[in-house]
Order: sequence, then structure tokens, then C-alpha cells
Amino acid sequence: MNAVVAGLMLGAFYGAVALGLSITFGQLDIVNIAHPTFVILGSFVVYIVNENFGIDPVLIGVAFMPAFYVLGTILYRVYYVSFERTGQESLSGLAFFFGVMFILEVVLILTFGVDYRLVDAPYIGKTLHVGPLDMPYRMLVPAIAATVMTGAVALYMTKTFMGKAIQAVSQDRLALQLMGADPIKVKRIALGIAIATASVAGALLIIIQPVEPSVGRMYIGRIFAIVVLGGMGSISGTLIAAILIGVVESFIATFYGPSWAPAVGFSILLLTLAIRPQGMFGRA
Repeated sequence: MNAVVAGLMLGAFYGAVALGLSITFGQLDIVNIAHPTFVILGSFVVYIVNENFGIDPVLIGVAFMPAFYVLGTILYRVYYVSFERTGQESLSGLAFFFGVMFILEVVLILTFGVDYRLVDAPYIGKTLHVGPLDMPYRMLVPAIAATVMTGAVALYMTKTFMGKAIQAVSQDRLALQLMGADPIKVKRIALGIAIATASVAGALLIIIQPVEPSVGRMYIGRIFAIVVLGGMGSISGTLIAAILIGVVESFIATFYGPSWAPAVGFSILLLTLAIRPQGMFGRA
């Protein structure tokens, strides 16, 4: 039972990390392989503010979402001018995000070194006991915050004009223009939202575990597996797939050892591509 509960909390966190990629890769067809590195950037921003001012990490992550949103819009502008406008977004665009990933990682290493950093909060180190179940607050708080953020983004995507435009931009660009929306502006806003979610995901990550600049590489396989398994661009599917992978990883770590857990994401990704390429819920 504890393995299931731990997996649910872990899966909710994975959903927050994969949320931005679900938007960029699933709905915009932009392979932003640098997304986990933006999550690590969010972790280090939270670390700096928490270390100097003692503010709660989740609040810091939320407070810096506008700054990360602006960073995302600038990133899309560079990507559009350099690659998308000239029709070179497939291979060259992928290389661009690889470059962004390595540049960010190197900057973080030069700034903070390779030592692990962590944050402090009153609930870190405490555990909620409910009968036979043990729920560490360092997992429970991120799980709740991740679920709230995922739900808020899902509501935005389904209930607002811009959210529906983001979902439509990769499906029928001409129809979107006829509805009075500029596809370039829509994509810029979408990538801004995707990078903004990395601010909160980074805060949740550094609550769960200490971080160093290269930790983001561990999540690349997991979040691509989650996005593909959940259905390209499906926010609810992303959360369900993340919880499924979290529970499976928790069981494997509990009964077979944690060293086997990282292979779960890649295995599920390969099986999904072989059996059901459209994912559990199909493309949004």
C-alpha cells in the first residue's frame, strides 16, 4: 500500500515535469528536449531565493512563473526566426534545443559547480501517518501542488479561446487564421506557458531531492515516455500516464531495487511506440 501511495505522489510530480513538454511536443510539434534543463534552472532559482530569504519553495516557483513565461516567448522568437520561418525546424530545430540544453547546463555548472543543492522548509523531513500509510511531506506537498498546476493548465486549455487555439495550431493552421488567431502569436504564448510550468516543476523537484546541473538528463526519457503514453498533447492523459509510470517505478524500486526504476520510462516508451503509437488517449 505504501508503494502505491508513493507511486501516486511521484507520478503527480512527473506530471508537472512533463506538462510543459506535453504542450510543446504534443501540441506544437516542437521537440523541446531542453525542457528538463529549464526545470533544473527553476530549481536553482528557487534555491537562491530560499537560501537568502527563507521563502517557501512552492511560492517561489509560482512567483517566478511570469519571468519563465517571458523566457519562453523569447526562446520561441529565436526558434521561429532561425528555423521555423525557413522550414528547417525538424533537424535544425532539434539541434537548437540540444544546444540550449547544453548551454544552460554549462552556465549552471560554472555558476554553482557540481555540488548538490537543497532547500529548507518547515515540512521537509516530516511525515504524515494515516493508519499503515506513511506520506512524507516532501512528496505530498509537491504532489498536491503538481496536481493543482496540471488542473489549472487543463482548464485553461479547454475553457479559453487561447487554450483552444493552442490545441488547434498544429492541427489546422489555416482554420485557426480564419478564426482570427495568429499562429505565430499562439505558439509564442504556448511555449511561454510551457516554460512557465518549469518554474514550479523545478521548485517541486528541489523539495523532493537535492539537485545539481546535470540532474535534468535523468528525466528526458521519462517525460517523453509520459507524453507519448498519455497521448500527444492530452493534458489529462499526461497526468494519468505520469501516475502510471510513477506507480510502476515505485513498485520496482520497492521490490527489486531503485537501480532498475530508471529503465521503466524507456521500456514503456518503446512498448507504446510498438503497440499503440497514438498513446492511451490518442492525440489531443
